[in-house]
Amino acid sequence: MHRSPAVAATVDPARVADLTAAENERFESSHPRSRELFERARAVMPGGVPMSWMVKWPGAFPVFVSEAAGAHFRDVDGHDYVDLCLGDTGAMTGHSPAPTVATVREQVGRGITAMLPTEDSVAVAEELRRRFGLPLWQFTLSATDANRHAIRYARHLTGRRKIVVHDGCYHGSVDETFAALDADGRTVARRGNIGRPVELDETTRVVEFNDVEGLERALASGDVAAVLAEPALTNVGIVLPDPGYHDALRELTRRHDVLLIIDETHTLSAGPGGFTGVHGLEPDLMTMGKAIAGGIPAGAFGMTAEVAARIAASVELEDIDVGGIGGTLAGNALSLAAMRTTLTEVLTDEAFARMIPLADRWADGVDAGIAAYGLPWHCNRLGARGEYTFTPVAPRTGAEAHAGGDFALEQLLHLYALNRGVLLTPFHNMALMSPATSEADVDRHTEVFHELLGHLMGPGRA
Repeated sequence: MHRSPAVAATVDPARVADLTAAENERFESSHPRSRELFERARAVMPGGVPMSWMVKWPGAFPVFVSEAAGAHFRDVDGHDYVDLCLGDTGAMTGHSPAPTVATVREQVGRGITAMLPTEDSVAVAEELRRRFGLPLWQFTLSATDANRHAIRYARHLTGRRKIVVHDGCYHGSVDETFAALDADGRTVARRGNIGRPVELDETTRVVEFNDVEGLERALASGDVAAVLAEPALTNVGIVLPDPGYHDALRELTRRHDVLLIIDETHTLSAGPGGFTGVHGLEPDLMTMGKAIAGGIPAGAFGMTAEVAARIAASVELEDIDVGGIGGTLAGNALSLAAMRTTLTEVLTDEAFARMIPLADRWADGVDAGIAAYGLPWHCNRLGARGEYTFTPVAPRTGAEAHAGGDFALEQLLHLYALNRGVLLTPFHNMALMSPATSEADVDRHTEVFHELLGHLMGPGRA
């Protein structure tokens, strides 16, 4: 467990342990059907789950979902939940948005995949160009694949082998990005990195977010093909860029002939054109996935006309299918149909105009609880997303965000909320709004959060 000094001095670990034990007992007694399914699952799936991360949910076992719609889901024991996790962004549209569902049902009957283009592919590329500014687009089944393809192209075009990433970044399961800085500032494998193919300093240079001097040193090495960057860190807690950081990032990459790849997958919450649209970023390539098809697997990567021309001039037609770019199911008819409807009818400008104020309402409720109990915590905002950290001020780097973590306290906060019908993202204290989220949903979290702080801090601490 990593506990920040501020948290250790304010929250009694023994109190956390006692409350967690009580909440675990409550959880287990109220979810007998989920327990039964979990016991069956353990016999046929490692950890009793279909994907390994699912073991990280609070409680002795995960809740098993029976149905989900809008901003709510229901488990097999009949409990209804306000979903503020939304599949860790995959369901930012809300669960099963009606326009996307109707399109998917129709497209399934008309053809799922043929490894040929459809009219929807043109429409989606046009819409992405409108939102993000990059003129040319390709499609994948995930943001991970989009990132892999962008990195391959960057190495191909520059003849260089290394990429730069930020400490604490998240870019899916791309090998090169599972890197971190050690205490001496060296690039090493990130804690928990499983089965790395090579040592990370062979492929990657890591810099701290917001560290312009460190970025300049990394690029001056002359061996960097691309910087792959989230506009704001999102998976170690929200870490926002300092004023001018993105300007410096763009200027330095251009100065050193390094391609800039912006991964908007999680920062799509900033607005209809993501962080790029709000702040006028100018990447050479852009990647995204998760929410853009309403939960149907899909990803995309865009590029400038210059990048596209350089690729076209250097890749032979005979070899275009054997170079490590693309995939048999990429750009399939079903994914593109879902993407077209999701972008034009669900994640619209009007939807974001509702979602972002709801996220502010959520963050205001968190801030009020923090202030009421004098806690040295902070709440960051990123469009339709908000997150609180156990730090007195906003972290500026991934290292600062990581040092402010407290896994045991997070587990209690999440389990307490879960037992009262509110689901938060399991990896950190994040909430995401969807077009279907209501003020009542947000206020339910505020009520539960304040109630927990009262129990956590004890009588007379308010």
